[in-house]
Amino acid sequence: MRYLWNSVLGAVVLAALLVSGCAKDPLYRQEAFVFGTRVEVLVWGEPVEKAHVGVTEVLREFDRLHRMLHSWESSEVTRLNEAIARGDVPIAVSGELAEILRHTVSLAAASDQLFNPAIGKLVKLWGFHSDGFEARRPSDGEIAALVRANPRMSDLTIDGNGVSCRNRAVAIDLGGYAKGYALDRAALILGRQGVRNSLINIGGNVLALGKKGDRPWRVGIQHPRAAGALASLDLNDGEGIGTSGDYQRYFEMDGKRFSHLIDPRTGWPAQAVQAVSVLVTPRPRAGALSDAASKPLFVAGSEAWRALAHGLGVEHALRIDASGAVTLTRAMRSRVEFVPSNLAVEVVE
Repeated sequence: MRYLWNSVLGAVVLAALLVSGCAKDPLYRQEAFVFGTRVEVLVWGEPVEKAHVGVTEVLREFDRLHRMLHSWESSEVTRLNEAIARGDVPIAVSGELAEILRHTVSLAAASDQLFNPAIGKLVKLWGFHSDGFEARRPSDGEIAALVRANPRMSDLTIDGNGVSCRNRAVAIDLGGYAKGYALDRAALILGRQGVRNSLINIGGNVLALGKKGDRPWRVGIQHPRAAGALASLDLNDGEGIGTSGDYQRYFEMDGKRFSHLIDPRTGWPAQAVQAVSVLVTPRPRAGALSDAASKPLFVAGSEAWRALAHGLGVEHALRIDASGAVTLTRAMRSRVEFVPSNLAVEVVE
């Protein structure tokens, strides 16, 4: 049995997206470790003091969100989950968490419930609610019981700041949303500070603001089975990109890889895909969508992922199946450059 839990250094090499830079450029860079991953904020063309003030405020905000949204350490989310499990609802939550839950409910509906932050008990059952990760394959009976309970975001009722839930099997896990939400918060904070050109990278979920000098910011899509990038592309002002991959948090047992990306229909980690990347064009909450949208596309299956992307409003998507075959939308093909450039790919509408 073998398992991998990405380290702070591993995020540079193994994260979904690699950010390129040049030491001689007028670039301000600050790093931290938040949300269980490496965080990097780059600012271009601003005085060091101004850049430092803006980035420091962003990192403070990330720390606040980490404490607020954590799935297993004491947080506002865990307190909500405890109340749901007891049947002690409705429970009052902050206005911020209520709005996050409303958005995730709408994303779950748009994804046919394949984006499902309500399956926190399944994520925990597979061993992914721990900093000191221990690989564990649950019994078929344990999995089946939670699948039968069918926890869904539609089980929630959100009335103002009050949250009710009709299903005690629901446990909210915002691991597939929080980093994207934090990107949007970072963009708001930097904008208020007058920082126009920045790239925010939270463990491979990336949002671009402005440009890097006279050219767009450029990022690379990590190869899921090799060191380095599979492809690269420019990110324009306000665009976000995110990847879900089976190489980020996983363990291997009996020759099979089990990742944290669980199909809520079966209760098992999805097996047919290595990685899915989505590019979200500028819009409100682009960061949150870039984080959330890759998850349902990862578990949807080869016949359904494209229609699901369209339903989520995502036209730029790239999928690598279990054999390593690359399929991408025509819109995404127009943006990426592959390594090697003659890589065989399938383009779909």
